[in-house]
Parts: sequence; structure tokens; C-alpha cells
Amino acid sequence: MSSDIQQRTTERMKKSIEALKHEFAKIRTGRAHPSLLEHVHVNYYGNDVPLSQVANINAEDARTLAITPWEKNMVQAVEKAILSSDLGLNPSKTGMVIRVPLPPLTEQRRKDLIKVVRHEAENGRVAVRNIRRDANTELKSALKDKQISEDDEKRGGEQIQKLTDQFIKEIDALLNEKEADLLAI
Repeated sequence: MSSDIQQRTTERMKKSIEALKHEFAKIRTGRAHPSLLEHVHVNYYGNDVPLSQVANINAEDARTLAITPWEKNMVQAVEKAILSSDLGLNPSKTGMVIRVPLPPLTEQRRKDLIKVVRHEAENGRVAVRNIRRDANTELKSALKDKQISEDDEKRGGEQIQKLTDQFIKEIDALLNEKEADLLAI
């Protein structure tokens, strides 16, 4: 019984880490990376689809993304989608290729982004702690219903705490990595 709770808890904590990684990928650093345009959607024959489904996105160099739409008539729509996104980027097209130069980040903007990254990491920690709380509640109710013994409940609680510590360390490592990425010039 307690191993089932532990397994579900582990899965939920892994999902929290994945969500945090996804949020971190949206926060742009000074370097060009195709994931910056992940949440940009393009109008494709009346439907909004992710940019990656209508074009090939590559990092041309450290400061430039190159986008090559698969259909010639999509060049204008892709350019319009990037301009209207909240990224503040100015694409320029040359034939079938759209180049998106990334302006260097100012020191103030870097500090603001670090605050955002720290906030996202704290949200990740809170999510992991909430999952721990739910698991401990499950253990207590299993004990109350006499499905597990007090020793199993205590052991399960210790295992859940170890899992929580492990995932919070992982969040801290991701935060340090992202902060170093933001501070790199």
C-alpha cells in the first residue's frame, strides 16, 4: 500500500519537474534556441497550430534563429505570428527563410528575468511540497482505515520526505543552471 503511494508521489513530482523545465525553456536567455518559439502559434488554413508544425526552426548562430516554412505561402503568416507574439522579436525574411535576430539582454532585463526564474522555481518547490502533503495525508488515512501499520506509515513518511528532498535539490540545480545561463554574456 505505501509503495503504491510512494510510486504515485514520485510520478507526480517528476511531472512537476517537467513543468518547471518547460517554464524555464520559455524564459529567453541571450542565446538563440528553437524552444524560444515553442509557444508561438501560426494561423494555418484557419487553425492555430504551433510554429514547429509548419516550419523548421534552427539556431543559425548564438544570436540568430532561422525559420524555414514548409510551404511558400506560410512565410507571411509565420512572420506575422512572430511579430504579434509577446517575445518582442523583429523577424526579417529573405526568400523562404525568416531570420530572427535576438537582441542582447540588458543588465536590468537579466535581473528581472532572474526574479522570474526564482519565482518559477519557488512555485515548483511549493508543488513538490503539496504533493508530499497529499502523500502523507494518504498514508494517515490508510493507517486510520487499518490498511497499513504505524511502522509502515512512519517508514512511508520518511521515504516521502527523502523523495521531497531529492526533487527540491533537482529544482535548485535547475535554478542555478538557468541563472548561470541568464548571466552569461
